[in-house]
Amino acid sequence: MGAIAFVIGFLVASSAWADIIGTASVIDGDTIEIHGQRIRFHGIDAPESGQSCKADGVEWRCGQKASLTLADFIGPSPVTCQEQDVDRYGRIVAVCSVRSEDIEAWMVRNGWALAYRQYSQDYVDEETEAQVAGRGIWRGEFVAPWDWRRGKRLQATAIPDSDNGCLIKGNISSSGERIYHVPGGQYYGPTKISSSKGEQWFCTEADAVAAGWRKAKR
Repeated sequence: MGAIAFVIGFLVASSAWADIIGTASVIDGDTIEIHGQRIRFHGIDAPESGQSCKADGVEWRCGQKASLTLADFIGPSPVTCQEQDVDRYGRIVAVCSVRSEDIEAWMVRNGWALAYRQYSQDYVDEETEAQVAGRGIWRGEFVAPWDWRRGKRLQATAIPDSDNGCLIKGNISSSGERIYHVPGGQYYGPTKISSSKGEQWFCTEADAVAAGWRKAKR
């Protein structure tokens, strides 16, 4: 009986830490769901869904962008998560990969999450790389997610230099192409709007598209 109990105990322990594999739904920049199980990425912390960052003096929804970027990166590919722990909210904490690439490392390296040093030093090098290159949230100002959850916020942003407070810049290139830039885009800050050239501000992307502008690629 002792041997049987040992084998059963071993199997139970093994199954408790088995890999979780399947199609993932993105909850936010550091949390996914597979087969109804909520999984928190190990060692990283991404901006919260409602969090804003600042680039070129303009606030943009970095939390939402982190989630969308993660969803685009994962796509329809199956995700494999190696369970490490369970947090106080009952979520599985795991190291996850897609197409054999570490998702946590990718998010931090591209500036959409920070190394969560309180719990792990695994992604510090990737964070340094992102910071030096100015990727993602590192291209401007931000509040660390753990501080944002405690109530810390960026200072208020001044209203942009437009007649109606709209944020989207409708620019006409040297070749005559009409391109609009949204806050957080790579060329948003340097782009200046000259109404004398026919350039204009838009309140929504739908307005810009309807007027004949296309979105900037970066």
